[in-house]
Amino acid sequence: MSAQQTMRAVGKSLAQLPARPSRKPTKSSDRKRKRPRGRLYINEGTPRPAPPRNHALVKVKAFGLNRMDLLQREGKYPVPPQAPKTMGVEFSGKIVELGEGVPQPGLGVGDEVFGLAYGGAYAEYVAVSVDMLIRKPGEMSWEEAAGTPETWITATQALHLIGNLQREQTVLFHAGASGVSISGIQLAKAHGAKAIYVTASTAEKIEFCVRELGATAGFNYRTQDWSAELLKATGGKGVDLIVDFIGASYFQGNLNAAAMDGRVVCLGLMGGTVLPAGVDIAPFIRKRVRFEGSTLRSRDEGYQKLLRDQLVEHALPKLRDGSFKVFVSRVLPFENIVEAHKLMESNQTMGKIICVIS
Repeated sequence: MSAQQTMRAVGKSLAQLPARPSRKPTKSSDRKRKRPRGRLYINEGTPRPAPPRNHALVKVKAFGLNRMDLLQREGKYPVPPQAPKTMGVEFSGKIVELGEGVPQPGLGVGDEVFGLAYGGAYAEYVAVSVDMLIRKPGEMSWEEAAGTPETWITATQALHLIGNLQREQTVLFHAGASGVSISGIQLAKAHGAKAIYVTASTAEKIEFCVRELGATAGFNYRTQDWSAELLKATGGKGVDLIVDFIGASYFQGNLNAAAMDGRVVCLGLMGGTVLPAGVDIAPFIRKRVRFEGSTLRSRDEGYQKLLRDQLVEHALPKLRDGSFKVFVSRVLPFENIVEAHKLMESNQTMGKIICVIS
């Protein structure tokens, strides 16, 4: 029997906070002590995956970071059962092996691809369904390709499959300079949105969204009452669709800013999960607001393939000719994964953080 092949991959050690027997623990302090602190390192002896049926083994050139990675590192993200222990969902690279049952003619060994996986992209090799792979155009760099799948597919899901955005409607993106919002602003503009608004933490980020991406206007949530300012900008009407990553702390503002028959698509909970006291839910009835939460990673492969096909049909041609742009904020070596995570935690970037594997 031959020895199992290994590879380098990002590993995570869990350090428990030390117990404090001299103090009587409260529920809060006990919860804090037990919470694992993820510590990332390069594991040289990670078993190299073998591609199962209808899967390909891809030698990774680059992978993208996403906010869910920070949560998964800390043990706070509901990882789907089919995901490997290694983090990371989006990547670019070359196919080096095919599993059984891969349709032919189709993708083959040596093809340059990018794609979306349930996990395992923080590594030299990742096994992924061929249904979630896309041929990498020559016009895109490895870094741009690696930063495309999660953000553009998630934006497509929010705008179209859930949000049902129509031409001449209006949309608001929270976290306007995030990867998903950067993709979504471009998609909404190409779809014929009447106006596109954003919230962000700095004037620099708002200027980026307006000047570089074509957003109509932006609101600084640190210095402005963004929902009141949005209502002023829309003549009191509000917006038809809100794409939210914040959750509880923006819940009331979202209800206030939604137009009649407006939709709120919640994709994240950066602002917490427990609503503050005094939230008024009357707009649900008065304005017939629809609120829907969603994640992409927990969806089955058929659902994800539908979105992958939409990306190939609608976004990829524009990515090839430069009409759509993947904004890469920083590129770091694979070995600097800790620095990359710290950079994402700082919320200072405008665009994707990419790690490359030499």
